[in-house]
Amino acid sequence: MPLAHLVQTGFGGFYDGLAHWALTPQDVLLVVAFALLAGLAGKQRARQLVLALPSAWLLGGLLGLLVPSLMPPELATTLSFGLVGLLVALDRRLPAAAFFALILAAAGLHGVANGSTMATTGPGWLGLVGATLAVFIAVSLIPALLVGLKKPAARVAVRVGGSWIAAASLLMIGWLFRAG
Repeated sequence: MPLAHLVQTGFGGFYDGLAHWALTPQDVLLVVAFALLAGLAGKQRARQLVLALPSAWLLGGLLGLLVPSLMPPELATTLSFGLVGLLVALDRRLPAAAFFALILAAAGLHGVANGSTMATTGPGWLGLVGATLAVFIAVSLIPALLVGLKKPAARVAVRVGGSWIAAASLLMIGWLFRAG
């Protein structure tokens, strides 16, 4: 995660963490992609997401706080949200175990990146709690708006959103290779 996204709100570490999450495109796109995927898959997946994603994010973040050198490469975080966006675009209903494993891997990876960043130059554990709360709120609200979609046109609109997330991932990967 680029350190440029560490902002200081002046309200303390908790709010700095909220702002950090909202200003980190990889994090926002991953959470939105998972919310769209769970919303398309139904109530059970949405409930699973609400519990698993923030928990994995927090645990990964705590690991990143304890061992800041674990900072994952930016390519890994970009690929993770691209993969989930692609699953949304394809409207794939993953088995519960595969969905859970994907949540743990991706949210844990992004959590480690958040924790590592916040440990070295950021707001520390308070910032991590703020970022995790922002993630919890997003994965609680977005799927709730989508689970009841029955009309094919509405589902197609959600799938288009997933394709845009996947496309954003490809664009960011291109920037990474061009800059590096």
